[in-house]
Amino acid sequence: MIPAHGLTKEKQNVPPTSSEITEKKGDLKELREQIESLRKGMASAEGKRTDAADQLKEVEQVISATQRDLHNLTTQRDKLQGTMKYLGAQSRELETRLNNQQVQLEMLVYRQYLQGTPDSLRLLLNGDDPSQMARDLHYLAAIGLARSQLLGEIETSLQRKKALAADTQERADELAAIEARQKEQHGKLVAQREQRKLVLENISAKILDQRRQIGTLQRDEKQLSQLIVRLAKIIAAKPAPRRDVPRKVTRQGTAPPPPVKPSTTGISNESTPEAAATGNFARLKGDLRLPTRGVVSNRFGGARQEGSTWKGLFILANPGSSVKAIAGGRVVFADWMRGFGNLMIVDHGSNYLSIYGNNDALLKQVGDDIRAGDTIASVGNSGGNPESGLYFELRHQGQPLDPLKWVNLK
Repeated sequence: MIPAHGLTKEKQNVPPTSSEITEKKGDLKELREQIESLRKGMASAEGKRTDAADQLKEVEQVISATQRDLHNLTTQRDKLQGTMKYLGAQSRELETRLNNQQVQLEMLVYRQYLQGTPDSLRLLLNGDDPSQMARDLHYLAAIGLARSQLLGEIETSLQRKKALAADTQERADELAAIEARQKEQHGKLVAQREQRKLVLENISAKILDQRRQIGTLQRDEKQLSQLIVRLAKIIAAKPAPRRDVPRKVTRQGTAPPPPVKPSTTGISNESTPEAAATGNFARLKGDLRLPTRGVVSNRFGGARQEGSTWKGLFILANPGSSVKAIAGGRVVFADWMRGFGNLMIVDHGSNYLSIYGNNDALLKQVGDDIRAGDTIASVGNSGGNPESGLYFELRHQGQPLDPLKWVNLK
């Protein structure tokens, strides 16, 4: 049912009801269970055929999970630091207010002292002018009332100051706990990377030999295609919720950027996605950004040394560089996969998927809703890849697309 004036709850800023939240959590749980069942099924089917790179699987999965924990802890720390900054500003503002209130109180007390505290009977017996006496009594009553109100305000300010101090201390304790947790996780990460280094040294020759085999590459590509087909069935059965986002705005008088023509040299990419890319995915063609900064060393359709052709791009990039979502969508796969290492797949609706492989860490999980420009992973060389970088694909209805025809590199 559409609310009044044809606006959705999101546009009216109406919070979802408890039943809607419960339903969303149920849908997310069901999606994750379906993806997990799919992952286990594929792992079981491939279990008897192991590669040398499979020995990296466990340690690379653990590194990814640790990195995700560190990323989440950093996000929490940044939020807490923002909260503490806000509380500090509130405390300083309150301190200024208290000082002003105390100055006002001192002035009132001084005025009352100068006037003394005569009662009405005493004023009458003194034989003073009745009009002047009435004015004096009114003035004294006003001072007394103002003093009483000011004392109440000071009491309220003191209580607020006490609450702010307690809140600040609580946040400081939380921050200290997060920083301790970060230190612990960082120590684990160093140990895990050292473990991976040792494993890689022992099997690097075997990995190189297997990567040269045409059958290995074809099998890995086939497995990815099968995964995408099965994911498509799950997505079709339970589509992601529709997002109300503005349509893409085109500049008048300018033609869309032409597709980049193939060349034998690498393409340098210095821009990454921002939150501006919204709307129906098909209408974003020509305005997308590649997900990470680096040099495109391998192009869609180019021949591979191992045989077959490239179904996407490989972007040489520094380890740990941010991998950003090219557009809004939902994560439908986030796990280690033979030939692609730590792999993430994002559903953008209308049968469009973006694929990010060989990541050092996956920072989002299945079911997470993401926006264009969100950091979803970090660059690495997981899966036994010899170079640090990102493997990137675009697919529509399961078929690979040339990403360079969809992006603007200017």
